[in-house]
Amino acid sequence: MRRIREPTSAFTLIELLVVIAIIIILAGLLFPAFRGVQNQAKRTQAKNDLTQIVTAVNAFYTEYGKYPVVVDDTPIADNSDLFYTLRAVASGTANAGNAANPRKIVFISPPDVKNSSQPKSGIGTTSSTGQYFDPWGTPYKIAIDGNYDNQIANPYSDTDGSAGGDPNATPAYALRIGVIAWSYGSDRLLGTGVGGKYKDSDDVISWQ
Repeated sequence: MRRIREPTSAFTLIELLVVIAIIIILAGLLFPAFRGVQNQAKRTQAKNDLTQIVTAVNAFYTEYGKYPVVVDDTPIADNSDLFYTLRAVASGTANAGNAANPRKIVFISPPDVKNSSQPKSGIGTTSSTGQYFDPWGTPYKIAIDGNYDNQIANPYSDTDGSAGGDPNATPAYALRIGVIAWSYGSDRLLGTGVGGKYKDSDDVISWQ
């Protein structure tokens, strides 16, 4: 007797291509949502880092009766000296030989970056050694009340012309605080200041 073959079920090439196309479309729809979640996680990390920085500087002030490594209110251009001091690392200019932190107190202990050639989320170990980088790879910006007048110029307050165009004028929205810190966010650019706040910006700041 002849054995009758039963038809076998299998994907045709067209069906396989349709399935692949559906997967690609779904991935395309989910990718922006994933990026949004990832960016929000970075913003949260940056906010936590800024809180720790401000807390560490204030703790240094409580311990030594002065702020570390500053002589005026100018925002710190290179934050490595500050973090050598706060980390009790006898290096850099200000804390060479533990000069700025003679009691060797560790006020903050951020991790080292994972990739020194593209430093993110931690202390740089090769590129820009000693600087504290945000999750997007830009060093955190910090300003400290080195004049001890209980105010720091708001970096977002002068662009609306509130200081009358006078470069020596006190900004109308000076911050009554001892230390501020901020991150430029994913665009790595300072936001636009209006009325002491910022707009069109993804910056993360410590004082709001």
